Amino acid sequence: MPLIESSSLTLLLWALIGYGLGSIPFGLLLTQLLGLGNLREIGSGNIGATNVLRTGNKTAAALTLLLDAGKGVVAVLLARIYAGEDAAQLAALMAMLGHCYPVWLGFKGGKGVATFLGLMWALAWPVGLGCCIAWALAAFLTRISSMGGLMAAAISTFLLVLSGNGTMLLLGIALTLLVFWRHRANITRIRQGTEPKIGQKS
Repeated sequence: MPLIESSSLTLLLWALIGYGLGSIPFGLLLTQLLGLGNLREIGSGNIGATNVLRTGNKTAAALTLLLDAGKGVVAVLLARIYAGEDAAQLAALMAMLGHCYPVWLGFKGGKGVATFLGLMWALAWPVGLGCCIAWALAAFLTRISSMGGLMAAAISTFLLVLSGNGTMLLLGIALTLLVFWRHRANITRIRQGTEPKIGQKS
């Protein structure tokens, strides 16, 4: 945990900014803009890139992945530049919560993997790189998107420790637990052998 050097008002401001950025539902907006239908009625109904891919539009899925990661990056970097490390970590947590529980969608958002990866890149890029490699390898080997996200989240805590980013450890644990919580149904399906493969309809 970083030293708290910012004022309460500053921290509140960056908490709100982080949540606001995180809560932008890019998957939902892109599918509507491109006329791909109501994402809530497609596949799993999730607003993330994996479900956007089930529309058959790979470009929309890739853009969703990049934008969902990007909003995490922007939240952290802006807070770090204009406030400090304490505000950056708070903005990171709130961006993740905003993506998973956006007020605009009745607090029913995405599962947070892309945003998690973006946050890790912005917080400590070597950790972000390691998480992305773990995500890609697990997803490639299993052909299960959720396995990639779970593996990236699971390894992040160890990477934070190994890279000397101990002040981010509590945040890393919180983000990891949130990813696992949002994937609890996926974990059950993985155990049962019924989790859909990448590109397969739910």
